[in-house]
Amino acid sequence: MFTGIIKDIGKIIKLDNNKSDLNIEVKTNLILSDISIGDSICCDGICLTVISLSKNTFNAELSKETLSVTTSSNWEKGKKINLEKSLLLGEQIGGHLVSGHVDGLGFLKKKQVIKGSVKLDFLVSKVLKKYISKKGSIAINGVSLTVNTVNKNLFSVNIISHTLNNTTISLLNINDEVNIEVDTIARYAVNAAESYIKEK
Repeated sequence: MFTGIIKDIGKIIKLDNNKSDLNIEVKTNLILSDISIGDSICCDGICLTVISLSKNTFNAELSKETLSVTTSSNWEKGKKINLEKSLLLGEQIGGHLVSGHVDGLGFLKKKQVIKGSVKLDFLVSKVLKKYISKKGSIAINGVSLTVNTVNKNLFSVNIISHTLNNTTISLLNINDEVNIEVDTIARYAVNAAESYIKEK
C-alpha cells in the first residue's frame, strides 16, 4: 500500500522490451538501502516490483496487461515519473490509501491558474465516473488529491504550489493521459450498492 505522497521524481534511464514485457531502469534520489528485491515501488501510480537495484537506480518489469491499461505503454527514455516507496506499518498516512492498481485512464482537458494554485479538469470514462465524488479522494499518476467538482464525465482538482513543485503534475499538457486510481472505499461502496439493487 501507498499514501499518494510523492517522495521523489525519478527518471527512466533505460527501457528494454522483452517480447511482450517492458523492463525499465529508473534513476532516483530515494534511499534504496532499505529496499530489497521483490519490494514494491509506486511509479506514476503503478505498483511495480523491484527486480534489481543499485545505490541510485532500480529496475522493474511491466507486464503486457499493465502496459495495456496504464500510461506506461507511452513511456520513453528520459521520462520523469512520480515515485513512492511502500507504506510501512506505523507510518503516517499523509494522503489516502493507494494500492497502485490503476483503475483506468484520464485525459487532461483544461488547465487554469487560480491564485497561486492550478485547477485541472480531467475526462474519464462512465465506468470510472461513478466512483468519483465531490470532496472524495483520487490518485492521479500516484498523487493523492481531493476532487473539487464532478460534472458528467469531467472532474476537477486544485493543485497547490507544493504539489506542483514536488510531482510531475506540473509537466502535464492538454490531452495528456494520466493513470487514475479511484478511492478504494468508494469503489467498494458503489459495487456493494449495485449488487444490492440487482438482488432486489
